[in-house]
Amino acid sequence: MKLAEFYNQVIKLGLDRDVRKRPGKNPFPDTALLYGDLDTQVRKIMVGVDIEVGELVLADRLREKEGLDLVVSHHPEGIGLAGLPLVMRLQVDILVKMGLKESVASGLLTERMREVERRVLPGNLTRAVDAARLLNIPFMCMHTPADNHVEQFIIALMKKKNPRKIKDIIDILNQLPEYKAAAKNLLSPRIIAGSPNRPVGKILVEMTGGTEGNKDVFDKLYKSGVRTLISMHLSEEHLKKAKEANLNAVIAGHISSDNLGINLLLDRLEDKAGYQFATINCSGFLRIRR
Repeated sequence: MKLAEFYNQVIKLGLDRDVRKRPGKNPFPDTALLYGDLDTQVRKIMVGVDIEVGELVLADRLREKEGLDLVVSHHPEGIGLAGLPLVMRLQVDILVKMGLKESVASGLLTERMREVERRVLPGNLTRAVDAARLLNIPFMCMHTPADNHVEQFIIALMKKKNPRKIKDIIDILNQLPEYKAAAKNLLSPRIIAGSPNRPVGKILVEMTGGTEGNKDVFDKLYKSGVRTLISMHLSEEHLKKAKEANLNAVIAGHISSDNLGINLLLDRLEDKAGYQFATINCSGFLRIRR
């Protein structure tokens, strides 16, 4: 599979798991082919949750020793990081599915997108991309397409298992190999709001959409019938608001959930390629095939 097809398939497969009916012309502005010859044949890849200058220098050393075709970051860099606020718009569709009015959801997300934009734009966003160019290493990031995969997977899993109590969610997540691996580093899923025996009720799985949404949404979610959040992570401000709204909150784990989404996406990419990519794991990533 050539690099151009690798990237195009990431976009197509991400759309296949997208909640939106009309994603627009650039559905994943946080996903980008950052550097490289489009005709590069991709057979060996180095994959990390975060790839910055240090990981690219490591990739160059590994390339000398054993060969390497492409470095893949999950979290966005360069133009992908600049585009992070724009992809948050898909959270409107998620909130509408949970029962919020579109005008309310859109208002909350617009305000939060501006906050994230103010946080992102002053940064030196091209450092890693510049390093890839100087080292002549093909480099890309695939963020929301992978997050879409983990969100839809967890939604389907909860529908299938139908947990009754909050502790049941923990038991279900702990059966997945990515969360088992995280447990070895004391990073297993945990309840951060609510008690183990509280009823689950209506679940919102929030694992895609760039980053956390507006912290003022939780009382509105409660009024729409949501009782439990399953999230990758929650900031202290968001957690405080979730508790005030009397919501249960389960943190599945950030890096472990990212691992699950990346693995699911890579599985499908390998199906499209017709072969398995030789994978070098780094920066918090562990390749697990299904």
